[in-house]
Amino acid sequence: MKIIDQDLKKNYDRDGCAIVRNVIDPGLVMEIENHIKWLSEKYPNTRPEAFHHDMLIHDPFIHHLLHQEKILDNVQEVIGMNIALFGAHYIAKRPFSGQPVGWHQDGSYWPLEPMNVVSVWLAGTNSNEDNACMKVIPGTQDKRLLRPSEMVKLDTREYVLDLAIHPNEIDQSSALNIELDAGDMSIHNPFIIHGSNANTSKYWRIGLTLRYIPTTTFVNRDKWECVLLRGNKTEGINNNYIRKPVFLEGKHMPFKGSESYKKK
Repeated sequence: MKIIDQDLKKNYDRDGCAIVRNVIDPGLVMEIENHIKWLSEKYPNTRPEAFHHDMLIHDPFIHHLLHQEKILDNVQEVIGMNIALFGAHYIAKRPFSGQPVGWHQDGSYWPLEPMNVVSVWLAGTNSNEDNACMKVIPGTQDKRLLRPSEMVKLDTREYVLDLAIHPNEIDQSSALNIELDAGDMSIHNPFIIHGSNANTSKYWRIGLTLRYIPTTTFVNRDKWECVLLRGNKTEGINNNYIRKPVFLEGKHMPFKGSESYKKK
């Protein structure tokens, strides 16, 4: 039986974003926190806001998260039954020094044809105004997608992303805080303008962004690795779908369910 938020599609179409509560259980939330610690030890020279797709795509624990049925059921309400992952990225902000994310539209960065994609923001900790939750400007999903050349460059020693929309070009008075409890998710449109402040609180703010496409969307980037999650590939759309990773002791973080990723 599918478990979906009945208002998801209505809220998504109207506002460009929607919130779904309790998509993963507390045990899995705790494993996300453990995964951030594990990745921080594995990549000590990388900030936890920058645990990008290439670091995650062959990680069995990430695949375990990707196959959570409640997440996929809700994504299916927006993009249909043939679902693939295009991108994964932890944006985990440390206490007191978590970097801000400038105002942007996700689609400005992506080589997708067509721009049919949704972003899921999965909360690994509570995410609120105090610890720099994501902010969106509802309704901006109806605006055109800005090109990178129309955006200002930012220093990635200070910001998570290297490009942003200039604040003077945005009416921030209608910005909405997307406040989530650990285990909740938000889902948002690639055109909606959003960002987040620096985390100056004493609490971590951990989010995993997952970018889902229908298999009719082509990723126009050589050798980019995707994951087929539900349904079927689309004939003539030649995305690079990888195989299920194999869990290796010492190489990957142990987690509940890792035995299904071990070589048989």
